[in-house]
Amino acid sequence: MRKLPGIRHLLEFVKEQNSTFDTTSPTYRWWLLGNVMIGTFMAVLDATIVNVGLPKIMASYGVGLDKIEWVLTAYMLSLAVMLPTSGWLAEKFGYKRVYFFGLFLFTLGSFFCGMSPNEDILIFSRVIQGLGAGCLMPVGMAIITREFPPEQRGIALGFWSIASAASVSFGPLIGGYLVDNFSWPLIFDVNIPVGIAGMLATAIIQKEFRTKNRRSFDVVGFISVSIFLPVLLYALTEGNVATNSGGWHSPTIIVCFSIAALAMAIFLVNEFLVKEPLIDLRMLGNYNFGISALVIFIFGIGMFGSTFLIPVYLQNSMGYTAIQAGAVFLPLGLIQGIIAPLAGIFSDKINPKVPIIIGGLLLAFSFYLNSFMTYQTELDYIMLTLYMRGLAMGLMFGPLTTISLFSIPRHKMAQASGISNVIRQVGGSFGVALLTSIFTSRIAFHSQLYGEALQSYSPVYHSVASHLGSYVTSVTGNVGATAAKQAQIILQSNLSKQAFIQSIDDDFMLAAIITLISVVPVFFLKGSKKNLKILNSQPHMAKPGN
Repeated sequence: MRKLPGIRHLLEFVKEQNSTFDTTSPTYRWWLLGNVMIGTFMAVLDATIVNVGLPKIMASYGVGLDKIEWVLTAYMLSLAVMLPTSGWLAEKFGYKRVYFFGLFLFTLGSFFCGMSPNEDILIFSRVIQGLGAGCLMPVGMAIITREFPPEQRGIALGFWSIASAASVSFGPLIGGYLVDNFSWPLIFDVNIPVGIAGMLATAIIQKEFRTKNRRSFDVVGFISVSIFLPVLLYALTEGNVATNSGGWHSPTIIVCFSIAALAMAIFLVNEFLVKEPLIDLRMLGNYNFGISALVIFIFGIGMFGSTFLIPVYLQNSMGYTAIQAGAVFLPLGLIQGIIAPLAGIFSDKINPKVPIIIGGLLLAFSFYLNSFMTYQTELDYIMLTLYMRGLAMGLMFGPLTTISLFSIPRHKMAQASGISNVIRQVGGSFGVALLTSIFTSRIAFHSQLYGEALQSYSPVYHSVASHLGSYVTSVTGNVGATAAKQAQIILQSNLSKQAFIQSIDDDFMLAAIITLISVVPVFFLKGSKKNLKILNSQPHMAKPGN
């Protein structure tokens, strides 16, 4: 298969470019940090900016949530598959070239997303975006870790994390503004000029770096995990859709589950037998790291699986515009960014399990409160749950990372961090598929339940229909059979809205239960305050290639 000349020449150009900056100057690394923050901001932004655009995308293509949720899942899955692969690519081809190519893929995927004529092309384009983002995040962190000395590494990673927190806060707001004032494709097109600027900055600022010791690539592990995750999630999302008349017992679903089980078995056996695995599952044998990985996975199902529910509820049920729905998320990242360092200081002085447990319980409680939403819920009530969510996430993430790396050797910390990111992304993808599937089935359940409650011979039904008919007559001037028909349509529409909101409430209740379950393993984590202080005083990231 021949390579595209344009891409080959582009990569050769990047390879030949040397930094025009004085790489020995103290200011060089700060320019480099700004360069890396561009890619991080875009990668995290596109995981949040799309949420507020989902209702418009659904309306544009005429598809339901069970189909359009793949716009979220495809991005998260491809990102998860690429996370452990990008380290090997950077070691073989060079960190600068892989980071540049990640920006190129992300920008190209953004262009295709904005031009997508149907939902299938959009989903495929999101895969390209996710592959690019999977290069940007781990390689960017490795570049910062390599260039900054230990005494400056903490503040550098702190600035780097600001780009991520800013994306969480401003992503939905930016997306809402673009959707309301222009069109939904612009939420992807806005990445193109930023991506081009990032590529130019990478070519000009960064110097190339390649490790001497290069690992062999785990082809079997890569192929098996790339088959297992999409096929499993496809089976989960398609089990309840209206087009699947056979339900969970249809041949397609059974075959998908069988293929996923076989691919997972091959992946597990291969990862434990191969000398240099794609994901070193042996690290999960470390007590604290293994339990923390379980917490992260379960947490990801509840937290990241429910991210699309609030925007869909606000726009489809409450009549909010996209920018109004996006604005409610503005405090989320800001609160998280303020609380996170305070939680780190707090966990240095006491057992870090305390803020993790408090954060988990608070997060579960916020989901529980969301499970009581109606079409009359006040904005203040919704904002309260989001304030609690930002506080909870700020309390959890830092201490959980600290305690998970408690007994991990320094030279394996970079790999451990990568495994945690993969597990979180997979948990989030699984959560989106699971909650969407349950959401679809609960809509059918509540619609049938409410429909059965409509008894045509009931005096209450006749009273409500009569009042609605009078209302229609006063508003439209229609009378007789026409007014009665319109009254029935209004009544059916109201019941459909009720079923829709009740299904969202059911999903939030499930998210609350799942998040509460994720708190249970935290009690079994080990770690003394003294040893954690020693750990916190050391750099958490290994040198690339170690």
